[in-house]
Amino acid sequence: MELLKYPRKLHVIKLVLIVVLAFLSANYANGRKTHMHHHGHHYKHIKGCFEYLAINCRAHTASLTDFGGVGDGITSNTRAFQTAIDHLGRFGSNDGGSLLFVPPGKWLTGSFNLTSHFTLFLHQDAVLLATQDVNEWAVIDPLPSYGRGRDAPGGRYISLIFGTNLTDVIITGNNGTIDGQGATWWDSFRKGELNYTRPYLLELMYSQNIQISNLTFINSPSWNVHPVYCSNIVIQGITILAPVRSPNTDGINPDSCTNTRIEDCYIVSGDDCVAVKSGWDEYGIAFGMPTEQLVIRRLTCISPTSAVIALGSEMSGGIRDVRAEDIVAINSESGVRIKTGIGRGGFVKDIYVKGFTMKTMKWAFWMTGNYGSHPDDKWDPNAIPLIQNINYKDMVAENVTMAGRLEGIAGDPFTGICISNVTIGMVENAKKLTWNCTNIEGVSSDVTPQPCAALPVQSGKTCDFPKDKLPIEDVKVQLCFL
Repeated sequence: MELLKYPRKLHVIKLVLIVVLAFLSANYANGRKTHMHHHGHHYKHIKGCFEYLAINCRAHTASLTDFGGVGDGITSNTRAFQTAIDHLGRFGSNDGGSLLFVPPGKWLTGSFNLTSHFTLFLHQDAVLLATQDVNEWAVIDPLPSYGRGRDAPGGRYISLIFGTNLTDVIITGNNGTIDGQGATWWDSFRKGELNYTRPYLLELMYSQNIQISNLTFINSPSWNVHPVYCSNIVIQGITILAPVRSPNTDGINPDSCTNTRIEDCYIVSGDDCVAVKSGWDEYGIAFGMPTEQLVIRRLTCISPTSAVIALGSEMSGGIRDVRAEDIVAINSESGVRIKTGIGRGGFVKDIYVKGFTMKTMKWAFWMTGNYGSHPDDKWDPNAIPLIQNINYKDMVAENVTMAGRLEGIAGDPFTGICISNVTIGMVENAKKLTWNCTNIEGVSSDVTPQPCAALPVQSGKTCDFPKDKLPIEDVKVQLCFL
């Protein structure tokens, strides 16, 4: 406590955050305008405090404490967040946009809505704690491409961080934490007590030019990050953690989205680490918005009961042009899994995967055309999905129970499957049948163990991986100062 008597000493001790916070509240009250230049002119009082990378820097900054926020883990900050964002939302792109700084502390909150030309920035010692008071979660309409909630017919609880019809939105930090406190939700779900679908941690709808980066998401009630009907999305450097037996705690679910880049993420979850979706049966077919132009790279995933990357099962709007590379899978059920069924319609095509390392897997390759779950009884038995041009190359796996389980649909084979330069090390007591293939067509080259007859060897064949870049790969982040 000696230090507090001598405020001058604090300036020397950079690690004492009290100074930073004092300055932030004094200098940024009322969102005072600060000019940020790329050549490093920024205010001396927080010099070197926070540099961060973003698709856009902001001119106006305020702290949650300027709006009555209390980071004690007990006081609700729902109103503080919404007041702050409503205030900062007045600064549009012409005014240089705005940033809300969440300082160290535990900030209990219900759902709040983001705004355009806006950055939410969490300090590394900031934790957003999702309220466990069900009354604080508004019930909103089901997604039009699903026709109902995923957990229950009818509506769904709004996500913790939510936004719709926005442009230029950044959710970032220097690895702050968003804690969904999901255990009570998982318990209610398992007991069948929920009337509505559980909330997600972050959902953006009908929005564009989005960045989600450098944050940790833990214990989500259900899915973690859900961009839906969005375009131009960069998701990078996020960590997602949930108990491996928690229900439906998918990591990142791009859903009817175009031009998305997911990179440098670490995900441990009770469901698929990345689940690519586009609507459910007749509702997804009618909505007709595919997920396309998706790049996934440098992902590390642990999911003992699910896939590293799942395509489907809700894929009725279609999924195409997905490029996944440099993926590490540890103790997961399957690598890239295609999930579909009769009634889904839609397509999964032009999928390219390379540079996969897998350790301890149930299946290295898994496709299934017998996914049953339907939103209601109005699905069309003639809505047959099209699965074609699926490419896997340059993969290595060890401690695998079964190399491949590839099951198309009778009368509707999955075609154009290519697997090349793949080495799979089987567990000692592996099933005698290393590959099980039905209703599929394709080729293989340099694959061990030898694939099924439906994937005849075409020696020297190299499966495709596009040489061109997707537009989202050219989107650059710049250095910003806070």
